[in-house]
Amino acid sequence: MTPATAPGRTVGAPLALQIMGLLAAGLIAVQAVTVALVLFLPPEPPKVYRLSEIAAALEGSSLQAGEGRALQRSERATPPGAGMEARFAERPHRILAELLGVAPDRVVFRMNRPLPFAAAAGGGPGGAVQGPGQPVVQLRSDGGAPRLRPDGGAPRPRPAGFGPPGERGAQMFVGRPGAGPFPGFGFGRIDADRPVIGEFTAALRQASGRWVVVEPSPEPFLNDWQRRLLVWFLGCMAVLAPVGYLFARRITAPLGAFAGAAERLGRDPTAPLIQLRGPAEIGAAARAFNDMQVRLKRYVQDRTATMAAISHDLRTPLARMRFKLEKAPPELKASLAADVCQMEQMLAAVLAFIREGAEARPRERLDLLSVVECAVDNAAAAGGDVELAAAEPLIVEADALGLERLFANLIDNAVKYGRTARVRVRAEGGEGVVEVLDQGPGLSESELERVFQPFYRSEPSRSRDTGGIGLGLAVARSIARAHGGEVGLSAAGEGGLTARVRLPLAPA
Repeated sequence: MTPATAPGRTVGAPLALQIMGLLAAGLIAVQAVTVALVLFLPPEPPKVYRLSEIAAALEGSSLQAGEGRALQRSERATPPGAGMEARFAERPHRILAELLGVAPDRVVFRMNRPLPFAAAAGGGPGGAVQGPGQPVVQLRSDGGAPRLRPDGGAPRPRPAGFGPPGERGAQMFVGRPGAGPFPGFGFGRIDADRPVIGEFTAALRQASGRWVVVEPSPEPFLNDWQRRLLVWFLGCMAVLAPVGYLFARRITAPLGAFAGAAERLGRDPTAPLIQLRGPAEIGAAARAFNDMQVRLKRYVQDRTATMAAISHDLRTPLARMRFKLEKAPPELKASLAADVCQMEQMLAAVLAFIREGAEARPRERLDLLSVVECAVDNAAAAGGDVELAAAEPLIVEADALGLERLFANLIDNAVKYGRTARVRVRAEGGEGVVEVLDQGPGLSESELERVFQPFYRSEPSRSRDTGGIGLGLAVARSIARAHGGEVGLSAAGEGGLTARVRLPLAPA
């Protein structure tokens, strides 16, 4: 195909480059969403429990926690095992035993998940921690975040009424017996409100020997971390989905144009060439498709012109034969004249068939029922027993003259070989269906398809008085297929044949 025959080109970047660009844009968008979530979403607050709340739960009181999940209480025959880091639970264990007023061996306290800062510094939950060469980390008594002493020294002295500090970095201040808020116990409010951060298990041995166990209730299905992951996933989808959809449309739109162009080419070989849009690979495929369409059109035109020229040139020797027959004996003259007349009729039918296929008539939206009614009226005016039995309006995009010739050929065959023609028009599966029924002798199963071959006649005598040239059904099928439809024959239920035409309906 020369550049002069190609339509306007709108070819973009190669498809591989576009995919790489989409992947890069997607990665950047995902990272941007991740950074935004990290910067703007508040951090997950720690789950804080008070030793006084744990002691109350072990004694059978409320299971509510002020800053953590609700506690759950159960009874077991054996005590819980050791925790992950036993040294983290030593001081809370002693305070919890004093709060309950029992011996330490009747109380079990373990930490199931130590805090990262405590593990790194060598301390434990609920106490001040200090690593080698590091400042003291002092847990606040109000349950807030740990405090660092500016000078890195020991915690400040507590107010009057409390004893001296215990071990290094601890907040265990034991007061005088009876001086604290709980008479009879040697501890102050600072110890009762000591925070426990993280997952724990506390148990109290009853007089019966069984153990009452208190621990935080399990996290719900969508905890804070899972909700954050869900927000991250939804944010990434919200950013990437529109971009992916637009990119997919950009790729699939030329493919849809290919499908439409292929269907148009099957209906009309003279259809216009497709526009070259999309990536470079799509443009190359479109150019190849246009080249194929031009070559097919040229091939069909060359073969059609050759057949038309041969059929036209055969008229000259036939004319000479007719002049020579004037000098032939009468008995020979009548026989040869009939053969010459039949050959002329065949050549005329061939030329008409070629012209019908070569001419490109404009397609328009029309009512299929009106075309069928015209063919029925013309056949009835010629004396045929023709009736339009059932019909409904259907819109198709077609050549009106071509469809009229199609239905005229089918109705004429039904009247000629089946004596009557009953026509029905209906819609079925997005197609317009036209059925022509006759009451003739019918055809054998092997001939239902062969009768559509050019110049094939099922009538045994081959007489011009009882049969035609043999192009009627071939022309009918050619017209139907040029419109994207099909024509077929089938045996009728009560004898005879049914010619069924299917044509695609026009889009709304």
